[in-house]
Amino acid sequence: MTRTHGASIAAVVLALLFAGGAVTVASADREDAPATPTSASADAGFARDMSVHHQQAVEMSFIVRDRTDDADVRRLAYDIANTQANQRGMMLGWLDMWGLPKVESGTEPMSWMGMGGHGDAGPLDGALMPGMATRTELDRLRKADGKEAEILYLQLMTDHHKGGVHMAQGCVDRCSVEIERNLAQGMVDAQESEIGLMAQLLKERGAKPRA
Repeated sequence: MTRTHGASIAAVVLALLFAGGAVTVASADREDAPATPTSASADAGFARDMSVHHQQAVEMSFIVRDRTDDADVRRLAYDIANTQANQRGMMLGWLDMWGLPKVESGTEPMSWMGMGGHGDAGPLDGALMPGMATRTELDRLRKADGKEAEILYLQLMTDHHKGGVHMAQGCVDRCSVEIERNLAQGMVDAQESEIGLMAQLLKERGAKPRA
């Protein structure tokens, strides 16, 4: 791994570690802070949806770890898996603390931020939310090796991060619990930084993000 890549990845890790210190952003869309968030609140919706979103990022990172020996990609995958697994645990813990279900039946993903999800058509090949990989894409990643696996992972994770940034910004604008807004802002900052790093890793492999 080059010194430049080591510094870039280290910067991303530091941004994730200090996510809790991110400043809050005022928004007219934000809900008034209740004593405990309700099940229909942005706080609960974000915690549920981002937990699902994070779980797939962890899954993809473990897949690519076993499909390549490249130090840069394996280190990035480890950082993403470790960070997002920890954040997922925090969000599920908040739902437990608030006495709210981790799954809300009859509620479409991201409805808390005014998005209708996939509606009656159902999720597209298993992709429940924007940025998530489909079942077909995950199968391709499992079958790929070496450089092919690295490129596919970086492209899929770039899309995944873009969807995650959009959702996290929705919480920054709407969530009422300060610690949750701070975590969401940290996600925005860190994942945008990782998107830049992944673009560089793709360029070195003669590839680029899909969109």
